[in-house]
Amino acid sequence: MRSSRDRSDDSALPLIGIYEISKILGATLDLDQALREVLNVLSSYLAMRHGAVVLNDDQGKPVLAAVTGMSLQAARAGALKYPFDAAARVISTSIPMVVPDIAEEPMLEACAGNAEALEDERIAFYCVPIKTTEKTLGALSVERGCDGGAYVVYEHDLRFLTMVATLIGQTIRLHRKVQADREMLMDDAKRLQKKMVEVAPVVPVRGLEDVVGTSPAMASVFAQVQQAAPTKATILLRGESGTGKELIARAVHAQSQRARKPFIKVNCAALSETVLESELFGHEKGAFTGAVAERKGRFELANGGSLFLDEIGEISAGFQAKLLRVLQEGEFERVGGSRTIKVDVRLIAATNRDLESAVAEGSFRADLYYRLNVVPIFLPPLRERSGDIPLLAGYFLDQFNRENGRELRFSPQALAVLGHCYFPGNVRELENCVYRTATMTKGDRIDELDLLCQHDICLSSTLWHKRAAAEAAAPVPPPAVPLVPGTGRVSAPIPVPTGPLSAAPCPAAPRAAEGAGEGDDPDLSERERLIQAMEKCGWVQAKAARMLGLTPRQIGYALKKHNIEVRQL
Repeated sequence: MRSSRDRSDDSALPLIGIYEISKILGATLDLDQALREVLNVLSSYLAMRHGAVVLNDDQGKPVLAAVTGMSLQAARAGALKYPFDAAARVISTSIPMVVPDIAEEPMLEACAGNAEALEDERIAFYCVPIKTTEKTLGALSVERGCDGGAYVVYEHDLRFLTMVATLIGQTIRLHRKVQADREMLMDDAKRLQKKMVEVAPVVPVRGLEDVVGTSPAMASVFAQVQQAAPTKATILLRGESGTGKELIARAVHAQSQRARKPFIKVNCAALSETVLESELFGHEKGAFTGAVAERKGRFELANGGSLFLDEIGEISAGFQAKLLRVLQEGEFERVGGSRTIKVDVRLIAATNRDLESAVAEGSFRADLYYRLNVVPIFLPPLRERSGDIPLLAGYFLDQFNRENGRELRFSPQALAVLGHCYFPGNVRELENCVYRTATMTKGDRIDELDLLCQHDICLSSTLWHKRAAAEAAAPVPPPAVPLVPGTGRVSAPIPVPTGPLSAAPCPAAPRAAEGAGEGDDPDLSERERLIQAMEKCGWVQAKAARMLGLTPRQIGYALKKHNIEVRQL
């Protein structure tokens, strides 16, 4: 006979088990893993063995979702003799089943071989429905051994398993709702993306007056902005740094129904997590040292309008959960406050990070990614719309002239040189190049020789060449081999000299050279092509460099390399 103290110790086990199970179900979004760990807890704390969870499939047929003692794959392959008829009865009637001895129940005859009963030990079978307030989703079943003469209170075990099944049912319902919401968001995003492609852009576009570009890539961006701006959908602007994501965000706001409301912007990368929380949500007086007065956050200030979160990929994991709640519920509390504040804000986010890789690595929440990536708009880098470079250069020069009271203009040769530059810093780098050159030009005309890259002192190009050299030294596939100018044939590129004190010229994207003749022999050697280009240009190195898509320094190095004497005409 067991003592009363032993019974009191055992009575605490179900409470501990419920506590552990609730922690498991709330700690992960992996449903299969959660169900497997719940069964392990039942086995560890309550000496229950051969546990299983079955759920109805799309056809209403019960299938195994989690088991103990073996892999789920092996169990589904037939290693586990599971009484599906008994589970189906429990699911259809929503009435629990208790069998004190499975050996005496014909319905459980198939699974009697699973239990390894000791002498004078009976194996009891419990099966309870997994249900919510709406419907029954499946069943939880366990087997438990007991001595033939022991006092067994089946009602207590049944009540405990019913509570566990209720927790499992609520978790399954939540997981399925999240899955359905994600699929709906993805379908909406695909539908909007398809409509954006079909809509032809209208020029000029209201709100895009400061966005310069007539290339097909920018025309596609304009069309997407026109299609998505009037909706309430969250916009995610993707693209490299310096491609003009903030200008596009302002255009989205200007074309939306919220155009008369505030447009608030925040750079998430410039603030720490605590400061960012105070900036976005505000704080109450006395919430922390220095909080001498109540302060509204950016969400409150943008109520009814649009909030632009730049560099959204840089926020911490802790703040991602707080931001997700605002996006889902539209409500938050100020730092140090308890009053819930509801807002109506249209979110526009931007990032230059690969969020898909961040989600796969676990540094960015998948649920937040799906909330943000409703309507993605990709902004092309400047190298993919090189035809816009002269327009952008002219725009920035006009802006410089207005600010400084000058009347500078570009020569065609200077614009041609700019058009051959790679500009990895995109529009921002081009703007800096124009302002720098305009500032240092003494006359009223900017010629090609006024550009720093023509004197091999462009510091930005030195930076990018060093990065390119580092990437070339890394174990990665080699870059594409450039084409022979004017031929379309593959050729080895002319090497560029490097040195600790030398500044490399601006990197140029491979393109057809200016003035290259269609009759050039593609079988000529590199030395013969150089001589041919120099003869066509009257042995002027600068002209030959433009023809071949190179810089004067590159052409000079190539002439020395092949021991070609420059003729004086």
